[in-house]
Amino acid sequence: MKIGFDIMGGDYAPKEAIAGAIIAQQEMGNTARIVLIGDSEQAKQQLLEQGGSLDNFDFVHTTEVIGMGEHPTKAISQKKDSSISVGFGLLAKKQIDAFVSAGNTGAMLVGSMFSVKPIEGVIRPCVTAMVPKAKGGVGLLLDVGANADCKPDVLYQFGILGSLLLEHVYKVANPRVGLLSIGEEKEKGNLVTVSAHHIMEDTNQFNFIGNVEGRDIISSKVDVIVCDGFTGNVVLKALESMYFAIRKRGIQDEYLESFNYENFGGTPILGVNAPVIIGHGISNAKAFKNMLFSAKDVVDSNLVKIIHDAFQNLVPPTQ
Repeated sequence: MKIGFDIMGGDYAPKEAIAGAIIAQQEMGNTARIVLIGDSEQAKQQLLEQGGSLDNFDFVHTTEVIGMGEHPTKAISQKKDSSISVGFGLLAKKQIDAFVSAGNTGAMLVGSMFSVKPIEGVIRPCVTAMVPKAKGGVGLLLDVGANADCKPDVLYQFGILGSLLLEHVYKVANPRVGLLSIGEEKEKGNLVTVSAHHIMEDTNQFNFIGNVEGRDIISSKVDVIVCDGFTGNVVLKALESMYFAIRKRGIQDEYLESFNYENFGGTPILGVNAPVIIGHGISNAKAFKNMLFSAKDVVDSNLVKIIHDAFQNLVPPTQ
């Protein structure tokens, strides 16, 4: 297995990226080979300074970097020798098995759509977030930013994608899928959620338990929480801000610490034809290490093929 790693992405790259790669390589051993994509001279210098071995990595040199504030589509098309563009090129040619970056999220989404492309039948690929449960374990929230506006059939597909991820990568048997709304009753919500509930309640593609509310997000009631990307992103940022506010006040709590993004590292873009993992722009070494392990887990689980097979004979829901 070869994991392509954009070492130029993130606020603290390449130093923290290389530090995370060293830890990941030591723990993975011979089960995976990490391909460092970016400025090779900086990569080699950082490896030597941090006690890593050049022999344990492959290097792909690039001369450009897509900045966090750049327009995604323009940057991908104009910066052909950027670490993100080159990474997607390697992924499309199957020279690497997964691609990982904490760089420009928009560019990662655009690169996924135009290089490896969506799996046939998937209307909108999406991005997920892991949510720690108050009584232990984790849940999944999707979408969290890729699709601000969604139609009911898109939300229905998110239920399939999230259920497959939680079952095959996180080993949750028969995940319970809930639709985020403003009340448990199926007639509650806006036009989109009411329509989505109508098509979800008759599905045999996942274990739909009905509407869930905001207070259910960290409960043990539901495993996969489906919503549009606008709502999901607001929820995610609210949880993150609460975590940082509590930590700033010096409060120590094991459960609250589980909200630290470093523990999860990155999350896959679900619904595209190859494993693509995106991480937080402020990622440090621990987050980068976990990002690389997320990529390995997705490859090992054969998730892309599982999603492909699920959508190959998918009958469109009746609305």
